[in-house]
Amino acid sequence: MNTTQRKEAISNSNLLFAIAATIFVLMYGFAVICYPSSFLQYQTFFDLFNLNAPLIILTLGLSIVMIGGGIDISVGAVTGLVTMCCAVFLESGTGSVGGSMLLALGIGLAFGLLQGFLVAYLEIQPFIITLSGMFLANGLLTTIHKDPLNVTLPEFVLLRDFELVVPWLGTTNRLGNFIPLAIKPGTVVAVALIALLAVLMRWSRFGRNLYAVGGNSQSALMLGINVKRAKFGSYVLSGLLSGVAGFVFIMTTGAGNIGNAAGFEMKAIAGSIIGGTMLSGGVGNLIGSPIGALTLLTINELIRAAGVNSNFQSIVSGLLLCIFIVLQSVVLWLRGARGLRRALPAWLTPSGKRG
Repeated sequence: MNTTQRKEAISNSNLLFAIAATIFVLMYGFAVICYPSSFLQYQTFFDLFNLNAPLIILTLGLSIVMIGGGIDISVGAVTGLVTMCCAVFLESGTGSVGGSMLLALGIGLAFGLLQGFLVAYLEIQPFIITLSGMFLANGLLTTIHKDPLNVTLPEFVLLRDFELVVPWLGTTNRLGNFIPLAIKPGTVVAVALIALLAVLMRWSRFGRNLYAVGGNSQSALMLGINVKRAKFGSYVLSGLLSGVAGFVFIMTTGAGNIGNAAGFEMKAIAGSIIGGTMLSGGVGNLIGSPIGALTLLTINELIRAAGVNSNFQSIVSGLLLCIFIVLQSVVLWLRGARGLRRALPAWLTPSGKRG
């Protein structure tokens, strides 16, 4: 046995995460160089979380489903439904903040349980089921209330306007006044969920089982893993996170609207893929997915700062998504290519050994 121990091979999930993190750092660094007066401020960076916490939370839920080999395109519609239901409840005269939280979780859980059962136990195609769920949520949304609804309940307004102030960080404006860094509650919720779910997927039996199911469900079944239970659990988690995202959304905007969270499912899918989660399943990182979403958001802010037409954002996002899908496929193919494996360091090959 060699005295020099080989480094453990880096997994596909961690490799794609490292690529995503590197690209985000380079992208944000480029933004700082081009527009230092804006992107060099602490508040600008944290506003990526403050204003987009619901999308980051949805990206987590969708990544969990995708790791298990599934897909959930209902998350945006469910989030929009939750925001409107919470707004109507809070303005009903009998509503409360605590009750609206339970309502949000209940709606998300109901969709997660229903879709998870149909996909996992009845083995219906997840795209069809979640597409139906999207239509159902959108239909319920417009049925409950069609017009924008501002929430004026005093205790909710206090929660909406609440900010965690960091007095030693901030920026000085043109008048010479120091403005401390402000962090919204939604950011705290999003960061806490990232940490909690990353631990769950990395060290829990559920997380290990889900990776195995997404990688090869037949092999997982032969190893004694309850494949149906793992898939069912992923959809339940996705539904719950859609409920949380819906409440964070209305906590951020303070209003219900039929346009709330429109298109979030596509943005969440894009963020997950850019963050290193593969559509084929079995590969993904719960820290990388939010980084993927932040990369897209940074690009959008760059385009906005440059004064370019907003339609260009969709073009760039689409091109970036295509590039990342191709990059993922190429990187994983190269890792498995026999000739190249001999030239790679041991830690970069899938097995930790050269071919």
